Amino acid sequence: MNNINQSRIFLACCVALIVTAMTFAIRAGILSQLGADFALTDTQLGWINAMAFLGFPVAMMVGGLLYNLLGAKKLMFLAFFCHLLGLVLTMMADGFVLLLLSSFFVGFANGSVEAGANPLIAEIYKNDKTTMLNKFHVWFPGGIVIGAITSNFMTGLDFGWQAQIGVMILPTLIYGWLMFGQTFPKDEEVETSTTANIKALFSPLFIFMIFCMTLTAITEFGPQQWIDRILGSTDANPMLILAMTTGVMALGRFFAGPLVHALNPVGVLMTSAVVSCLGIYLLSIASGGVIYVAAIVFALGVTYFWPTMIGFISEYTPKTGALGMSLMGGAGMFSVSMWNPVIGNWIDEGRIAAEQAGAVGAEAEIIAGQVTLANIMYFPMVLIVCFALLYVATKGKYHGPVKPETGVENAG
Repeated sequence: MNNINQSRIFLACCVALIVTAMTFAIRAGILSQLGADFALTDTQLGWINAMAFLGFPVAMMVGGLLYNLLGAKKLMFLAFFCHLLGLVLTMMADGFVLLLLSSFFVGFANGSVEAGANPLIAEIYKNDKTTMLNKFHVWFPGGIVIGAITSNFMTGLDFGWQAQIGVMILPTLIYGWLMFGQTFPKDEEVETSTTANIKALFSPLFIFMIFCMTLTAITEFGPQQWIDRILGSTDANPMLILAMTTGVMALGRFFAGPLVHALNPVGVLMTSAVVSCLGIYLLSIASGGVIYVAAIVFALGVTYFWPTMIGFISEYTPKTGALGMSLMGGAGMFSVSMWNPVIGNWIDEGRIAAEQAGAVGAEAEIIAGQVTLANIMYFPMVLIVCFALLYVATKGKYHGPVKPETGVENAG
């Protein structure tokens, strides 16, 4: 990897992921403003969220299929241009339709970042993939912290949602500048045959993990993306909770190496499912200051889901290559896209049921949020069973990361 500035490329990937995360956090922070300005129901807001999450898997699936042809650099620059386009269109939105379109472009940019950066980092750090992918994914919760604090601060100063969207253009320009003129690596040890990648996708292990990814993603992003609507009527500050929980996630991912080596990826996933289930349950019944404690438990539960799922595929099904990692991320975001309108509908129905039972105003909103969280809790409950089965199936069979060039697992 001569003449390649690995640290600068890694930094560019991290800043791009910060922009990706800020789009999630700030959109969560302005949902109520969008609903008020355009007279949108929670179900309609769910469809706006869904378009952002739908653009993500479309980009990852296309990017995964074309990665061997285009390479990481072109995918990362595609992300850069789509981020600029999506953010500008969002600021110009005058109603539901343009919000849908602009959200799709932002989601497509976010997916292009994942499609390009995940295999790129796996190539640069081929001997420590899961740890470095966790360090890269520090900046998803890290970016959500930045976005949540920014949104809360700007809302407090009565800045409109357009200004909050516009603030993300600066870091977008920064990561574009960091990539400009750089030589990107290409590791000969990574499987570069798209045909071979596609054949490897049909392994039972990969298919099983795709299913699990759909559940880990909605477990993580469901409560986060709807936090303002779910907790907005409680005594807690939703955006500060989002900043706090994602701060915990960032710290956890930064120090992921020892935990991954101590428990192995399957152990990490199993523990995460149990703790995230407990966290969502506590959020569904908590009130007052206890909400913050419940949020921390939830954060500890979902911290390692996304990067460990991607790292598991890179290490244990290496012949799926960049396509496998992209499809994993794409499956996760596609799941979130499909469930977002459902979550919005759960909130609408929960509010109606609460009002029919005699609750009004903030009380009805709190009940609707609690009902929604109780429904979301079923996702990690299923994951507990899935990862327990995975543990039994892989015990004694997988003893460490596989060697990329052979597909044979390392000892110890």
